[in-house]
Formats: sequence, C-alpha cells, structure tokens
Amino acid sequence: MNQKAAPQPSEQALAAGPRAARDTVTEKSSWIRPLREEMARVIVGQTHLLDRLLIALLTNGHVLLEGVPGLAKTLTLKTLAGCISLRFKRLQFTPDMLPADIVGTMIYSPQDGAFRTRHGPIFSNLILADEINRAPAKVQSALLEAMQERQVTLGDETYALPAPFLVLATQNPLEQEGTYPLPEAQVDRFMMKVIVDYPTRVEERAILDAMATTEPMIVPRTVVGATQIIEARHVVNTLFVDDKVRDYIVDIVLATRPPLAAALELNGYVQTGASPRATISLTLAARAMAFLNGRHFVTPQDVKSVAMDVLRHRVSVTYEAEAENVTSENVIEKILNTLPVP
Repeated sequence: MNQKAAPQPSEQALAAGPRAARDTVTEKSSWIRPLREEMARVIVGQTHLLDRLLIALLTNGHVLLEGVPGLAKTLTLKTLAGCISLRFKRLQFTPDMLPADIVGTMIYSPQDGAFRTRHGPIFSNLILADEINRAPAKVQSALLEAMQERQVTLGDETYALPAPFLVLATQNPLEQEGTYPLPEAQVDRFMMKVIVDYPTRVEERAILDAMATTEPMIVPRTVVGATQIIEARHVVNTLFVDDKVRDYIVDIVLATRPPLAAALELNGYVQTGASPRATISLTLAARAMAFLNGRHFVTPQDVKSVAMDVLRHRVSVTYEAEAENVTSENVIEKILNTLPVP
C-alpha cells in the first residue's frame, strides 16, 4: 500500500496560518540579504539582473542573459557561483566546439577493447555557458536533454546530473559578428531571458573607482549552500496563489497566441505564442518574487514584474510586425497594459 509522503516543514508551517507562513518565509530567506551584500562587493548596480538570478536559484530554472560585450554578464554569473558552495564550470562556446566538449563521450580503451565513459563539464551544479550563440546549432542542442530532464545520454547509458543543476548562459545580440540563432526548442527551455543594459552615470563612475586598477579582483566569499537553497525551494513551492491570480497568469499566456491575440488587436503581429512551459515558469517566477519580497502569497504585481523576462523569448512576431518595428516586448507590454488585473 502506498503511503503519502510526509509534508515538508514549510508545508506544515504554511498550513498553520498566515503568521506561521510569514515566519517560515523570513527564516528560509535569511541567506538572501548576505548573498546580495556579498555580490555587491564585486558587482556595481544590476539589481534587476541579480533578482532574476535569485529567482532562477529558487525555482530551478535556467537563465539567458543578452547584452553587448563588456556589461559584466560573465562576471556576475561567476560572482554568483563563487558565493554558493556548489560545483561550477564555465564553458566558452566557440564556432569549432563539438557536442562531446559539453556532455562527454565514449573512449575506446585498447588495453581491454572496451569503451569507457568520460563525463563532460556539464556534470556540475552551475554551468556558465558563455557566449552560447557563438557555437552552431548542433553544439547548442547538446544542452537540450540536460536542461529539460537533468540527465545526459552517452551511448546506451543515461546519467543523472547533480542537483541542483542550472544553466546560466550569456549571448551577444544577433546583429553582432559570428553569432548563430539559438534553436527554438532550446530557447523555450530557458525560464527567463534577461536583457542587460548599460549602467547609469552614477554606476559608471562607481565602476571606474572600483575597477580601474591592475590589482586582482575581489574574490567573493561563500555565503550559502545547496541545503539552504533546496529548503527555500520547498517554501517557494508552497506559497499561496489565489485562483484569480492563477486565471490572470493563464490569460496573459493565452493572449500571446494568435487565436486570442486578435481580441487585443495583435493578430497581425504574433506569429507564435508562449508554450505551456511559459505558464509554469510564470507561476514559479511569481512565487519566487513574492518570496524575495518576504511574502507568503503571490500578488498580480509579482506576476507583472516577471512576465516580460519569462515571455520575451517565447513570443515571435511576424514579418509585418518587424516592418513596423514592433517587437515581442511591445506585444507583451500591450498585453500587460490591456488585460484587467484581478
């Protein structure tokens, strides 16, 4: 006879009442502030980017960062990895890279005539896929199984990847030389796509004061471990989402698809809309945002605050839209501004 799994401590607390739920969120998020402070010793500004990386940690989601070279995308991800006691690997994607350079391969041993498995660098907790769109599609596709199923198949054997497992990728804009577009199947596996913009004047001056030196850069200290992250994930999974907020999430995703986009006068602009994976990601990201804000329930504002990053890479526009300089971000912005908020 199957027995129901015992509830996690966070589930018991959240079921006990609002006050216990708030206390649980406060307790399990105690590592957030030290992590922010430690990263601030190295990274100037980029609050929006840091929040999205924390959401990824809390929801087991992959993140794609896009921006021109030199905006500290790689430095931010390396700093985050340095603050967490997890195995970290950096993969520099290049045009001559092979899939075996990522997942590993089978090596023939002449001594005994057998093939032996050599695991690739993907067998780590945090993977920095640097400039991922500088490798052709066959190399990028080597990540598909790993990102979705957290496993890798080599020969006849399938190997589970360590938990937690996150891919944090950077890419340059496609207009830059030597870049390849990511396959649609891989793009959809990224929970969020975050656009990294130029710093403000104040931040630029702070960067000058801190970085314009030949001295070694600050090495971040480890402030959080895998156990704390996993415990926080249990709490995030149990945060309350009202039925009206759930319906609001579904309405947003459905509005990106051609049949319903017509009601918002977007039918001529949207080619393909967001997949059901977007609905799941948007819900998880909204829960994580509520957790970061110290709340035990999700508000519509939590949904709106993460919707652009969750949806911008999942909505493709038509040629007519491109001719009128209408982007997927314009489409999502109109949806968020038009749909009634519960």
